[in-house]
Amino acid sequence: MQIRDLPYPDPGTPDARSGPRFLYWLGRNQLRGQLKSLSWGLLHQLGVAGLPLGAGLAVQAVVDRSGGRLALAGVVIALFGAAITVGDTMLHRAAVTNWITAASRIQQLLSRKTAELGSALTRRVAAGEVVAVSTGDVEKIGWFVEALSRFLAAAIAVVVVCVGLVLYLPSIGAVVAIGVPVLALAVLPLLPRATQRADVQRDKAGRATELAADTVAGLRVLRGIGGEELFLTRYRAASQEVREAAVRSARMWALISAIQVFLPGVLLITVVWYGALLAGDGRISVGELVTVYSAVTLLLFPLRHFEEIAMAYSFSRPSATRAARVLRLERTSYEDERGGLDDTRPTGDLYDPATGVLAPAGQLTAVVCGDPDAAGRLAERLGGHAADEEKLPSVLLGPVALDDLPLDAARASVLVQDKDPVLLSGTLTELLDVPASGAVQPRDALDAAQCDDVLAALVQA
Repeated sequence: MQIRDLPYPDPGTPDARSGPRFLYWLGRNQLRGQLKSLSWGLLHQLGVAGLPLGAGLAVQAVVDRSGGRLALAGVVIALFGAAITVGDTMLHRAAVTNWITAASRIQQLLSRKTAELGSALTRRVAAGEVVAVSTGDVEKIGWFVEALSRFLAAAIAVVVVCVGLVLYLPSIGAVVAIGVPVLALAVLPLLPRATQRADVQRDKAGRATELAADTVAGLRVLRGIGGEELFLTRYRAASQEVREAAVRSARMWALISAIQVFLPGVLLITVVWYGALLAGDGRISVGELVTVYSAVTLLLFPLRHFEEIAMAYSFSRPSATRAARVLRLERTSYEDERGGLDDTRPTGDLYDPATGVLAPAGQLTAVVCGDPDAAGRLAERLGGHAADEEKLPSVLLGPVALDDLPLDAARASVLVQDKDPVLLSGTLTELLDVPASGAVQPRDALDAAQCDDVLAALVQA
């Protein structure tokens, strides 16, 4: 799959049983792209790993005053440099393609699930959670997908270098072969705590996003009742909690990065010290010492991919779990099995025997209820997609029971717009019938309500 072919004609059926299974499903569906990225990554990493050989040959040729071997070393370095250039360029292209195609697939899956569930989605999952999944979580999952092939290429290159050093110079190669696995696995004990702190940060960020969405949804009401500062204060407090959680998470990842710098430095010093002793005793040549030193130095580059894949998986696993939780939501069996009649489009008055609500055909009917939950359930019944949990009689569309119609036909015949209450709930009489004591002048009340913009609009109208 190339970027020009997006979006997918069919993003597929995801394995949403768990986060790791969802990540495995994504990787399996992008196997061709992963293999391509792995191939270019191997060319790049092995080109980097081969530079020490050319450097060692060049130094030894200078020591031996051999112009032919120096020219050979130059050719070797040039070949490895060309491999690095081509491999790095194509690896970047393949990795970015994997990231974009994975993110596009997830976005298509989420869009399809949103269209399938309709209004039921926000009843089962908070609105802020849906926003966080479709933005930040998609990015983290895509990061892991594109980093996986680069990590595999780096791991293979590390194994090749270690085996090569053992065969080339067993005395020092054994030290490197023992030290490299220690470097790669040293951060594993810290990963659970780092993941936990990252999860806390993400949860707080999701709550802050949900609070911001609710504030924006009720902004006009807030301006009318003078509650802007209250909600802004709440959002400031929530954003500060997100900042504190982010700082705590960053400290742990900074510690992991410091370990990834400190331990390779210790290995490098050990190799240089031991190699200098061997060279002083005449057991190895200067060129061999330079080769080993350069190889260990360049090993630090692929080892950074071990830290990256650990971070990518730690962030993407909970993100994949949350995405899978949304993707495995299904409509109730009642909604799936409904539809005993053909796909007809009946017309007529809409009548609910349970509540007595009658909506004449062809007219806009507004229903106001003191209980917002009851109003929401009524809207679902009138729209033809409510779960039959209370065993209530079906809404009638003319002479036809709405439950007997296919869902598409019911929605084509009846349009229901459910307006969720954001701040105000109850009847208008309860909310607005405030006894006037006369202690507050009308102008003072209007100033406290901060509704000058509303009055100005009325004057202009």
